[in-house]
Amino acid sequence: MFSEHDPTIQDILQNSGAITPERLETLLNKREEEECSLSELVLSTESVPRSRFFHLIADFLGYDYLEEMPEEISQEAVHAVDAEEARRLGVLPISIDGNSLTLIPKDPFNFSVIDELGFELGLDIEVLVTDPDLVEDILDEVYGQEQSYEDFLSEIDADSIADMEEGASASELAAMANEGPVVRFVNLVLTQAVRDKASDIHFEPFEDEFKIRYRIDGALYEMAPPPLTLAVPVISRVKVLADLNIAERRIPQDGRIKITIGGSPVDLRVSTLPTSFGESVVCRVLDQSAINLDMEKLSMPEEIITGVRTAVDRPNGIFIVTGPTGSGKTTTLYAALREVNKIGTKILTAEDPVEYELEGIVQVPVNHAVGMDFAKVLRAFLRQDPDKIMVGEIRDLETAQIAVQASLTGHVVLSTLHTNDAAGAVTRLIDMGLEPFLIAASLETVLAQRLVRRICKNCRTAYEPDTETIQLLDADPTEISDKNFFMGKGCRECAQTGYKGRLGLYEMIEVNDSIRLLITERAPTLVIKNRAMEQGMRTLRDDGLRAIFNGDTTVEEVLKYT
Repeated sequence: MFSEHDPTIQDILQNSGAITPERLETLLNKREEEECSLSELVLSTESVPRSRFFHLIADFLGYDYLEEMPEEISQEAVHAVDAEEARRLGVLPISIDGNSLTLIPKDPFNFSVIDELGFELGLDIEVLVTDPDLVEDILDEVYGQEQSYEDFLSEIDADSIADMEEGASASELAAMANEGPVVRFVNLVLTQAVRDKASDIHFEPFEDEFKIRYRIDGALYEMAPPPLTLAVPVISRVKVLADLNIAERRIPQDGRIKITIGGSPVDLRVSTLPTSFGESVVCRVLDQSAINLDMEKLSMPEEIITGVRTAVDRPNGIFIVTGPTGSGKTTTLYAALREVNKIGTKILTAEDPVEYELEGIVQVPVNHAVGMDFAKVLRAFLRQDPDKIMVGEIRDLETAQIAVQASLTGHVVLSTLHTNDAAGAVTRLIDMGLEPFLIAASLETVLAQRLVRRICKNCRTAYEPDTETIQLLDADPTEISDKNFFMGKGCRECAQTGYKGRLGLYEMIEVNDSIRLLITERAPTLVIKNRAMEQGMRTLRDDGLRAIFNGDTTVEEVLKYT
């Protein structure tokens, strides 16, 4: 609840005197341990009574507080906002008077929802604040229970939706994409994906079936397949929302959808791909409220946090984060930039595309169609008087050379590479054609990372792994003889998977004189890695063992990703 507003909640509690400074400090420490929001912790520990807590929020925002729901809710107000819109925006309309609609939002901090609704309806919006749990309950009473994905599939009449021929015109496709059942179905799929904390939604047409899959915590889960006749209408609907050319089905297209779900803004990055049986569409979910840009909350060991802070605080040099796609590299860079995002620091980023909007940072999307690639943007950055520069990825020699030039002329450059480990970044840069002496002069820190699934805290149990599993870990048997191993049994909380959420594994090389000498001598990756280990570097596998023994993840996850 209100997780992205934690700093504001903290200010409200401090300034109101509703809680002692000592108690607040205890809650803030507990929040770090339990990885929940401050508001959830305040309410669950009853540090402030519920009604008092929401009253304080209302006072801070300048809204009236509603102790109890009104006995009667105006049907005129309810009809002014349809059920789907009310749920999507997370608002409960309660009365209407002339040109003014009074409503209660689940998240009173989300002013964009209130503005959006006022603009759509052409009405002035009056806001009241009350307990969000009450709003959720009354929403169901007023508008009826929300339909589930499975309920919708059992009720939908697939025959009523025309099976569109291959050569359908743009107007026919658009008309079909705007049919009521198709619109409701797509909204339902997107809403459920965001609520299930999916990172990607896959729409995949095959010869005999239409599959919809969600990627949650790195693993793909298949939904009940909808009728095959829904494939073209549903994919056309997604393309309409993403402002893509729905008549063009022969080439890949990229677009973006901005929607509000349950009162929170969500961006979807949409990619289409022509296949033998129609277009396959993948939506990457970029939930602005779910992204964690706080270094302290990225499950990094203390020495890694210190190393990253040192790297971005330097006056110049290159900081590289490596790992496969989807390993959280961009999130780490964003969190690092947030650390130095102060009034006196000019920060520029070149991204493909811009994933999350960061206040106070100038973000530039690369555009290959007009020749605006990373190298061109980076060259332009040098004339913009920056202090820190982030380049989404070093993909070619030209980008690498400009990054080196930028670092040698007094800028900090942050970027990513796709390599298996930290030492591999040096070899990759040399393979691109960069001179070893330039790498040695400019490279300061390399961080390699992976994301593994976290064991569900609700059903975590200790167990004894077999000898074969321990041998696969390649760890010293004497070191692990007295250690505990854990797994998730599976429960409702984690949808019987045994996992909920993810955490990072890290290895970091801080480039010192000894490493620089190896780089200039073109030493192989293994030699650089061994030298770094001699100097105290903990490898990805070692960090994985730490996570296993802490009860954070399983042996299987560590073996899979390291």
